Amino acid sequence: MTVNSTPLTKDPIAEAALNWERHGWGEVAAPMAAVTSIMRAQQILLARTQTVLKPFGLTFARYELLALLNFSREKRLLMSKASALLQVHPTSVTNAVDRLEAAGLVERRPHESDRRALVLVLTDEGTRVAAEATEALNAEVFGQTGFEDGDVAQLNEILTRFRAQAGDFEAGDGVESPAGRDR
Repeated sequence: MTVNSTPLTKDPIAEAALNWERHGWGEVAAPMAAVTSIMRAQQILLARTQTVLKPFGLTFARYELLALLNFSREKRLLMSKASALLQVHPTSVTNAVDRLEAAGLVERRPHESDRRALVLVLTDEGTRVAAEATEALNAEVFGQTGFEDGDVAQLNEILTRFRAQAGDFEAGDGVESPAGRDR
């Protein structure tokens, strides 16, 4: 499935790269095509995930929050910690929590010792939805990316290195990268 209903007859990104070269920007034509391809791939993959998550009443951002809570030891996290781990502004987490709370999937609770802090707690229904949505994503998106196994390993390695160099995380933080793992 693509975001377009009908595939284009030519690759518009390759055409753009040719235009870059024709206009004297040949030295950045390939990097422009790479950046644009990554952005387009993100649109395609996001559309796929949204299609799978729609029956659960979730967006990918809300799913990420549910999954994060579901993977936490006690199915609870400080709201500020969730924001940091998801690498989004606290306002974005608040918006997602508002929707998840209205759906009965999470609860906000005051922190036991810090009145200013809020704890997000996954409900039983949230645990169920997180598990079912994860199964659906694994079957319909993550297990069927359209990438070859070797491509997945190479993509993970390249993108992990890029993210570390961009300051997304500190390299050598002790977290094993999925870069070299087989699916």
